[in-house]
Amino acid sequence: MNKPGNSSASGRVAFTYPGFSWYILARFFIVASLEMQSVAVGWQVYDITKRPLDQGVVGLAQFLPGRFLFLIAGHAADRFDRRKILLNCYGGFATCSALLLLLTWKEARSVHLIYLVLVLFGVVRSINWPASRAILPQLVADEDLPNAIAWNSIAFQAATIIGPALGGVLYAFFRGPSVVYTVSVISAFIAILSFFKIKLRFVERPHEEISSKTVFAGLHYIWRKKLVLGSISLDLFAVLLGGAVALLPIYAREILRAGPWGLGLLRSAPGVGAGRMALVLA
Repeated sequence: MNKPGNSSASGRVAFTYPGFSWYILARFFIVASLEMQSVAVGWQVYDITKRPLDQGVVGLAQFLPGRFLFLIAGHAADRFDRRKILLNCYGGFATCSALLLLLTWKEARSVHLIYLVLVLFGVVRSINWPASRAILPQLVADEDLPNAIAWNSIAFQAATIIGPALGGVLYAFFRGPSVVYTVSVISAFIAILSFFKIKLRFVERPHEEISSKTVFAGLHYIWRKKLVLGSISLDLFAVLLGGAVALLPIYAREILRAGPWGLGLLRSAPGVGAGRMALVLA
């Protein structure tokens, strides 16, 4: 592929690469789908059980698979076609939304099946996470990568603003999660169709045999680079302390008396601030 005429001085240079444009479209729809789903699941579970503890279990069901699979997921992103990995993950996300829709149609009042679907969702997300970040260098030239990263962040934050707000409004207007899950499935399929349009720039990577050295290479690198270790450790504590977002369904319902639309707005609020900062960086 020929190098675009503009340099990285152009604020939109990343979009001169067709593959990146399709990737941003796919990423926006898949993140919006997941954010809509998260609002619906949180409200639905609390509506069934009325127990704050279950909101913690919702988060735990999605969190634990990633802790067990992070080495495997990272190694897979290094060894296999990242485009195929993400296509399969997007299909997995659509399947999870469809299963939640099916449980809602059957009017299941037990949350245990919902937890099982969320564990499956956590498995898919743990595999999707490293591949979605590692694919950017295969979409744009090295000198335009910072611009691509900034626009990728903008798309993510835009989806985290629009997704929860739309999910909350749909839940409130249609008095249940069925329409939210349906729209989530449709959004996931739009993301899948967009991903089929992506053609990766060839990036040659040396072939290495699978061994403990290659599997743990990332951990060894982080341990050697103390600056990276420090920044990741800070982010770890920030994410752990930010886990109170799991209690937002209770806050919206019991304190604000706002309904699911209020929950959607609460879930959108952090994305507003993050999105403004992403625009500055872009």
